[in-house]
Amino acid sequence: MATKNQEIVLDISDRPTPGHWFGLSLQHLFAMFGSTVLVPILVGLNPGIALFSSGVGTLMYILITKGKIPAYMSSSFSFIVPMVALMKTVGYPGIAQGTIAVGVVYLIASLIVAAIGSDWIDRALPPIVVGPIVIVIGLSLAGTAAKDATMNGKNYDVKYFIVALVTALVTVAFNMYLKGFWSQIAILLGIIVGYLIAVACGLVNFTPVLQTPWFKIPDFEIPFVTYRPHFYWGAIVSLAPIAFVTMTEHMGHIMVLDGLTHRNFFKDPGLNHTLAGDGTASILAGLIGGPPITSYGENIGVMAITKIYSVWVIGGAAVLAMIFGFVGKLSALIQSIPSPVIGGISFLLFGVIASSGLRILIDNQVDFNQKRNLMIGSLILVIGIGNAYLQIGQYQFSGLAVATILGIILNLVLPQQAASEQATDSH
Repeated sequence: MATKNQEIVLDISDRPTPGHWFGLSLQHLFAMFGSTVLVPILVGLNPGIALFSSGVGTLMYILITKGKIPAYMSSSFSFIVPMVALMKTVGYPGIAQGTIAVGVVYLIASLIVAAIGSDWIDRALPPIVVGPIVIVIGLSLAGTAAKDATMNGKNYDVKYFIVALVTALVTVAFNMYLKGFWSQIAILLGIIVGYLIAVACGLVNFTPVLQTPWFKIPDFEIPFVTYRPHFYWGAIVSLAPIAFVTMTEHMGHIMVLDGLTHRNFFKDPGLNHTLAGDGTASILAGLIGGPPITSYGENIGVMAITKIYSVWVIGGAAVLAMIFGFVGKLSALIQSIPSPVIGGISFLLFGVIASSGLRILIDNQVDFNQKRNLMIGSLILVIGIGNAYLQIGQYQFSGLAVATILGIILNLVLPQQAASEQATDSH
């Protein structure tokens, strides 16, 4: 266990005061809300269920990882394409089986790791691999942030970009000039100010908020209760293999958290626990009507900026998500936050993750004069950021997944020095 670093405001086990707790947790909820409800909206699922299942899944993850990892679990984008196809054919019962199968794949992987140990991780993932992967995790999302900040449908909108830029700059100002608790909720304050500016610019539609009732029970999809399940082998085969893609991305998120918190979560509580937590979250989601679940970069970005890594804050966000799943007007109000506000905040959140990767390289004094490091880092960065994905049949492995696997292989097979460097040393 690492000693507490002085730059940390709240460490993993630190509990904030009740008043601060609510604000800090609400900030996390706002950061992940847009992506969490976007997945079910694109697929045709119930956003309230996705929100509720993200909260339940996160609490289960915290429990299984013994309260040692501050990670938020929510709707995964990696499964959208096959889920849309399944929704048109067999409907949610098929998606549910695929979602549960994804969780089972995670649990099997966790059992294998528990049996063989995780010592191999240090050898497979040294700083020269981890640093660029973390940079890719942040910068591969840059296009999404830019699109949110500039595009009104299919058209460029300068008003969108102004709102996004002002939101980002106001959040920077809050981070730099506020003190105490106010500086800790700078992201939340930035979203609120950005929202008010968007309202003034006429970018917010309040009609859904007014039409939605205060209390609204989500239409849960529970096997043997709301539907009679059948075996959908096609659904299982189309979703389960993608678990290996999200597993890679989840491990990347754990690497970022390792660097931020000065811990080694692969050792304590162990990769087996973190995989089991993620898998259990997806199984629970599949049993109540939600999509597959994975860890969220947005929440890691919040932690990187605020230096608050408390699992109590993450757990509080999970509880709020479960409550908001039933409060129709609150959910509708948050859903009314326009994309340029989310885009402006994302500039910071995703950029801070990428900067954390640079910090890993600097802290470990990775020498890019060495050809080995230059080759590994270069391939990971361009393949990952450019999203040079691998398509095999209906399965698509993201640029991040390809870059991670390639980086691990190159690190294991390349010699420490290139032949030209050895020749230079011998003279």
